Order: sequence, then structure tokens, then C-alpha cells
Amino acid sequence: MIKKDLLLFSAIIILLLLLIVFTNSGSTVKHDSVSTHQINNISQPVENNISLPVENNYYKLDSSGVDTIIDAGEYKSYFDVERKQPIFVSYILYKGGGDCNRSNFRFKNDTEIKMATTKDYSGTGFDMGHLANAEDFANDCIAGEKTFRFYNCLPQYPNLNRGVWKRWENRARELSQKDSILIICGGKFGEKTIGEKVYVPEYCWKVIYSMKSGRVWKVLWFRNVSKDSDKYFEEITLEKLEERLKYKLKMTY
Repeated sequence: MIKKDLLLFSAIIILLLLLIVFTNSGSTVKHDSVSTHQINNISQPVENNISLPVENNYYKLDSSGVDTIIDAGEYKSYFDVERKQPIFVSYILYKGGGDCNRSNFRFKNDTEIKMATTKDYSGTGFDMGHLANAEDFANDCIAGEKTFRFYNCLPQYPNLNRGVWKRWENRARELSQKDSILIICGGKFGEKTIGEKVYVPEYCWKVIYSMKSGRVWKVLWFRNVSKDSDKYFEEITLEKLEERLKYKLKMTY
């Protein structure tokens, strides 16, 4: 009788242990399933895990439009998936410039995020205007090539891209020879699009911030027009820029 009781007691213990193991296993599978679902809802890049969701406490999503940060290493692109465009790009520059030959570099998309393509630009008359300037990283061809990404350019009229915009790129690079500077630059969009609903900025802007002094050096406002871009260029304050953009900027990379 005692043996039967012991066998019955042992059987109950084994059943209870199996039930506990099965219950824990089931909760683990459920947790993994939730995690996988969350990951699949984030745009994952092909290379280097460079696409991240934006934290709500950085830029107000309802005003700037930024919903994705693409960290390319040399610069960060604050991207709007709906517009298929960067809202702005930020990077730190010190002793920019170099002699890397960039003639064979071509713009491309190395993420799975839908954005502008060469076809979207074809026949439009717009340049693929760099935000993080290629020549700033010309001392390293690998770094320079990374600036040729569609999350680092905006459709700019040649009159702007090759004119007053370029002149200020050169001036910023000159300043970087004696000071580490933070550059934040981007666009303010209207309703104009090219190609497959790729938005064109009505205005472009640039902030140049001195890391040495901790002060804003220049805040620049450019109208994206096909001629006389110098005529519509302004030097303004950071407060005026934020008023026009309708969101705040942080002087941080």
C-alpha cells in the first residue's frame, strides 16, 4: 500500500513539474512573438543597422515630420518616410577637405526605407544637392562615398546648389580649419514633388555652430529657386529659423 502511495505521489509531482515547464515555455514563446512583431514594424536597413525609430523626446514628430534617424557614422539623417526625404542632417566637422577623387561616386540607397531614386530626379532639372557635403570628408574616400546617399540630399535647383549654397559650404569648411563645428542643414517643404511623390523643399537652411565657443556662428536661409538664388538668401537668427520651421533644434550631433 505504501509503495502504491509513493508511486502515486511521484506521478503527481512529475505531472506538476511538467505543467510548470510547459507554462513557462508558453510565456517565453509569447514574449518572443511580441518582440519579433515590434522589430518587424521598424524599417530595418540592409547594412550596419543604421535606421532607428525616433524618440518622442528629441524632435516633435507632429511638427518636424522626422520619424526615422539614419546614423551613417559621419553624419545623421533625420528622415521623413512619408516625404521620402531627409528633414535635416547633422554632423561635426573639423579640418574638413582633402583630395579624394569623387568622380565615380553615385547616389544610392543602402537601406530598405523607400526614398528618392535616380529615376525620380531624371529629367526634372534638379541637382541631387548634398546636405552633409562630400568635400568636407574628402580626406577619406570611404567617408566621402558615404555622403552619396539619398537620405543625404535634397532636390535643389542648380542655381542654388552650385551657387550660394556651395559658397557657404566652402566658408564652413574654412572655419573648420581652426574650430570644430556642428553643421545642421535641411529643407522646408511645400507641396511640390518629383517622380514617385518625392517632395521638393521650398527653402533650404543651414546652422553652423562653434563647438569651441558654444555659440551659433551663422544661421542661413536659402530659397530653392531656379534663378537669382543670391537675391533670396538671408542670414537670420536661430529663433527666426525655428519660428519658420515650427520646431526647435538642438545644438547636438
